Amino acid sequence: MFSRRGFLTAAGAAGVLAELPVRGDALVPDMMELRATVKAVQLLPSDYPKTEIWGYSDGTPGPEIRVPQGGRVQRRFVNDLPQASTVHWHGIRAANSMDGVAGLTQAPVQPRGSFDYDFTVRDAGTYWYHAHNRSVEQVARGLHGPLIVDEKAPLDIDRDVTLVLDDWLLEPDGGQLNPDFETRRDRSHAGRLGNFISTNGQSAWARTVKRHERLRLRLINASNARIFLLALVNFEGWVMALDGMPLPAPKTVSGDLLLCPGQRADLLVDVTAGDGEEAFLARIEDNQGYAQAAFPVRGVSSSARRGSPAPLPPNPAMQVTGLNAARELRLDMAGGAMGSLRSAVLNGQNTGFQRMVEANQFWAFNGTVGMTQTPLATVARGETVRVTVSNDTAFPHAMHLHGMHFRTVNADGLMGHLRDTLLSFAGESHEIAFVADNPGDWAFHCHMLSHAASGMMTWIRVQA
Repeated sequence: MFSRRGFLTAAGAAGVLAELPVRGDALVPDMMELRATVKAVQLLPSDYPKTEIWGYSDGTPGPEIRVPQGGRVQRRFVNDLPQASTVHWHGIRAANSMDGVAGLTQAPVQPRGSFDYDFTVRDAGTYWYHAHNRSVEQVARGLHGPLIVDEKAPLDIDRDVTLVLDDWLLEPDGGQLNPDFETRRDRSHAGRLGNFISTNGQSAWARTVKRHERLRLRLINASNARIFLLALVNFEGWVMALDGMPLPAPKTVSGDLLLCPGQRADLLVDVTAGDGEEAFLARIEDNQGYAQAAFPVRGVSSSARRGSPAPLPPNPAMQVTGLNAARELRLDMAGGAMGSLRSAVLNGQNTGFQRMVEANQFWAFNGTVGMTQTPLATVARGETVRVTVSNDTAFPHAMHLHGMHFRTVNADGLMGHLRDTLLSFAGESHEIAFVADNPGDWAFHCHMLSHAASGMMTWIRVQA
């Protein structure tokens, strides 16, 4: 079973990082386009052939969309793909009609069709956008990009760096994407895990910095299923925000940083390496450290470092109140390989697990497989909701709530940081709470996208 303790133990101790292996592994006439196309890009090193991917505009990741807090995102999505698609703006608390979930908030955009996305962003922070129709395939093919919302006042930093972390399942011969996005193993186990890992679509991403520079690192996990275990080498850093939402005080990065699919983290880091050395954002796998992103140090920015950073300004409506009178719900996850699920409701009928396997469906929420005509719950606008999320499976899951952020509620009643995606390891139970202040029909699903495609999808209705 995949537990948090087992995951961290397998990752090894900080001493592994001493010697890193070599880097490798409504219509608006003048609205800007966000065009989804089929492209060949140089994912692998230059002595390998190009890889055909699906990307937005120039490739993968898609173009960084950057707007000020309180500004508007206006993009005309144009679909040049052979499949229908949509764009979901992950983590954005916007109008439901702009959420981009095919079949729930909008009709899928057919090939050669278009759709205008136009919404205001009230929250500063690091977000991202990605396909939300046949997501397990379309996101794995490269349909995602960063969405950055700048604070009203600039930070005291030298560089602002966005790092989109991803993995790709490539064929050993020819370097093309493995075309089977529906394997029973991926769906019933940990999900589609790649054999080639990239940062910003590159095999060996690097940027030159100076000693004592302060960087803002915006980390986005855009993979289908990979949980990134990250660490800093020759940096001193602080976590400033999670899933776009500022922490009340910077948290020193003293060890590992887990980032599951869909999650983001904003770090401020000071370069402590000397001139001629290198600093790294490291990835830990199988007791080994790898350079996820490299920062060669050339020169000195200043003779002394800055002091500890001040917290980022809070976003509006970050408090979760009314816990004592909250509506209480349950979300019980079951199924998958090595699970105990014997039957569940599939397409309105109680179905044995073997029949589920034949339908390539493996997971259930509260005994029901996949999206249904009725929501998990219908709640009043402004109502506080508490959901007990229980993982009775052998695998981790990344539960993402659209349209709203939540806080975990501990046994003593204290609440965790505001987030939109929850990492739940095997056997864990979490309670989350949120204020249902955004009307509409909101998806709630596992962001291990193979799991979402094989049963782990539901939705919540917030009344207007």
